[in-house]
Amino acid sequence: MEEDSSSSSSSSSSTAGLSSVSFLARTLERLTSTKCLKTQRGGGEAAVAVVSLQRYLSEHTEPDSYSYDVTVTDGVWRAKCTLHPSLNHLVHTNILKTGSDISITQCSFVYDERRLGHGYIRVEQLRCGAERSAVLPRVKDVGALPMLVKHGMERSVELFSDVPLKVSRKHYLSLWNNDDPEGDMWTSAAPSSDTVLDVSKITLLGSLESSFRNNWKPLPLLVKIIHKARLRYYGKFGLKIDYPYQAYFEVADQSGTMSLVLWNELCPEFYQRLNVGTVLYLQNYTLKQSYSKRSHPQMDHHRLKTFNSVEIGLNPRNPVSVITVVSPKSVLPQWGLPEVSYQFTTRSELEKLSNNSACDVICLVTFVGRVERVKSKCNKGPEKYWTYRWIHAVDGTSEQPFILEVFSSSQPEVFSRICPMTYLVCTQMRVCQVEGSSPYLTSSCETETFITGHHKGQPYVSDPKVKSFIQWTKTLKDNMVLQKTAVGGYYCYPRPPQVYTQSMVDTPAQAPLVAVADLKKELETLHYREHKKLAIQGQITAVRYRKCPKTTESEGTEEEEGPVVSADVCEPAESTAEQTLVSSLTSSPAEKISANSRKRRNKTRGAKLFSSCLGERKAKRRPGLRHTGGKQGQEEEEDSDSDPEQFQDLETPLQLPNQDQVLDSDALSWESSSWPKQRQEVSEHLNQGGLYKESISQRFTFDDKDMLLQQSNLQPTRWTPENTADTFPPVACPGYYQVTILGINKHIAVDAAFFPIVSSDEPRAVGLPQDPHGNTMLSCLSSGFFCPLSDVANHSEVTHPEPEEVLVTASELEETHVVCILDLCHLGGDQVEVLISRVHRVTEVCLD
Repeated sequence: MEEDSSSSSSSSSSTAGLSSVSFLARTLERLTSTKCLKTQRGGGEAAVAVVSLQRYLSEHTEPDSYSYDVTVTDGVWRAKCTLHPSLNHLVHTNILKTGSDISITQCSFVYDERRLGHGYIRVEQLRCGAERSAVLPRVKDVGALPMLVKHGMERSVELFSDVPLKVSRKHYLSLWNNDDPEGDMWTSAAPSSDTVLDVSKITLLGSLESSFRNNWKPLPLLVKIIHKARLRYYGKFGLKIDYPYQAYFEVADQSGTMSLVLWNELCPEFYQRLNVGTVLYLQNYTLKQSYSKRSHPQMDHHRLKTFNSVEIGLNPRNPVSVITVVSPKSVLPQWGLPEVSYQFTTRSELEKLSNNSACDVICLVTFVGRVERVKSKCNKGPEKYWTYRWIHAVDGTSEQPFILEVFSSSQPEVFSRICPMTYLVCTQMRVCQVEGSSPYLTSSCETETFITGHHKGQPYVSDPKVKSFIQWTKTLKDNMVLQKTAVGGYYCYPRPPQVYTQSMVDTPAQAPLVAVADLKKELETLHYREHKKLAIQGQITAVRYRKCPKTTESEGTEEEEGPVVSADVCEPAESTAEQTLVSSLTSSPAEKISANSRKRRNKTRGAKLFSSCLGERKAKRRPGLRHTGGKQGQEEEEDSDSDPEQFQDLETPLQLPNQDQVLDSDALSWESSSWPKQRQEVSEHLNQGGLYKESISQRFTFDDKDMLLQQSNLQPTRWTPENTADTFPPVACPGYYQVTILGINKHIAVDAAFFPIVSSDEPRAVGLPQDPHGNTMLSCLSSGFFCPLSDVANHSEVTHPEPEEVLVTASELEETHVVCILDLCHLGGDQVEVLISRVHRVTEVCLD
């Protein structure tokens, strides 16, 4: 590295004894005698691997809402650094991520002027390298590597513990949302109390309302938790609270129920220890008037009186609340604490429930969508995102699955492990009745989720509907269930309504209408896995059929030369952008399949996708449609004991060619008569609209479980060897339509992908209104599917028109004014998914 001109030519001996081969050690040694270090681009700087990325609320002077600490290793040492705010966008777009290599081309050492003996390395310029690190495979145990510390700062707590380097902040947030507990400070394994309690001097909840505002010292409470809400982080600039957290619980005794609020430092200490069914002995609590604007769980099924005027506060000081978690074996029947009850609903009963009513469900997961994020609409405080995923699950009472929109519920260990073939319990889900689509369930603030491995000891295991569900699962056949599973891919529900109505009121199915210029801004400001649904108006001027999705995935571990990204601090530089549910579940279908299929797993590897795009298309190929890619798999027989030779063609996974291998053909495209001239006049053409590997759902297999989960989950905060997949399961698809939309004022054009549904077995087909249409280009764009949908499971023979036949009908798009509903999702790096979910002619648009 070159030293800054203001630095001395000799370096200090402060890092004497450090390995002479360590890049990080040499860097820190030279930073001792210089303001900053930098290299010229292409100067041969060494690569380091990103071990962790950690987020926390910024100082009030920072330009961004959050700051990031990054821990890197060169294989000899670890170094914990802070990222300059101008580089935050690399995290926002998942370009800088754990498990990848980077080259630090400019950094400086920053001393904390308000504290003795504390300072840190600040990364100001870097170059991103290989997505799969070449450094990490050489390290046996990253956690065992010594932390690099500047001489004289060996006692710096922040460098060695799980706290931010900027000492004004005391803890880290989850990397992608503010709801999940993050870090070592969250206690979950503290023992409950076996001490003998004096319950002769307790008060009942029913007595607290009359005691409120009276000069009376409250007596102890003995209560049971019957509902638990997710965490709420309320940190903001200038707030002088180290741990700004809040969590609501509903507690009950023999007199009724009341809300309890856990505040600030008590949340890291107690939140993960307090669960539904836990009994608490509370002293030194406070009473205050209830917060009227918060949501409440629906508790009519408990048949207990609800006290809504006041709530119980547990505080870390003024006064210091005393919380005793009572051991279950110490709970006595004479205390009269009520049993926890549930309101489980079957799929066959769902249609009868009113909109926004609450219910609990237990079901077998068949489809799990990728985790996505949506920006909170709350304008108070720093920007925040909600994380969520779509799930399909069955319970045997209906041919239709539950459609579940499950948001993070402060249970990251559950949320990230939801996959097909697991038993899922979701409590306090809210019913969403949508015109023209099947009803679905969405999370509330009080929702909790549990999967196989987390059911033991939960109060619901004795519920009659849970027992009935268990009995049904014992009748399932292994192969039949696996054939109906899928993971990941593009999924959005509910489908846009058949008539587009521009309204000032937000609805789940309605997309706001924006100018094409605003669409450009939306594309440029999307964060990693952020999803948005928008509508634009204009004309479709061209359609091209492309044979396969494009991919920008790095195939090797060798470092790839990337652009230098700079903070422009020292010198301007170029800048570019399982246990069981109950004992009877030890023989659950999921476990039986896992055990019985071990000998067959290699046979089923690479089997056709859940969607029929991986299966053999039944339509006879016409001349003029050229093909690329490998051989398609034969259909599996339903009988799991069939001759294994039938799976011979499935042993070689289908490969997905790169975009540059796609063959273009004039026969597979259409453009309007005016487009050649209009193309020359547009000021900007947004060339989005590709289809990526992450856009396509994949069949679930136990062999690929960890890789499929890794691909559908968010980028992890910390790298572990388990997070490294040599190759992800291949995906395949016959092709998609690239649609060019010219804005209504003809200044800007944008390309979007149209990925029609072709089979009733696809996850996107569930709940889809299937009104018949003529399979013209416009009718397919308007409906989103080919008519009729094929049924691979029942081997129905359905012939769909070939792409050239569909494109022949595209002439009806000529000069047609349309409204296009677009789904946007940032998949990381430079991959931005822009998909058409529906097209409306203006004659189908209703002005409200």
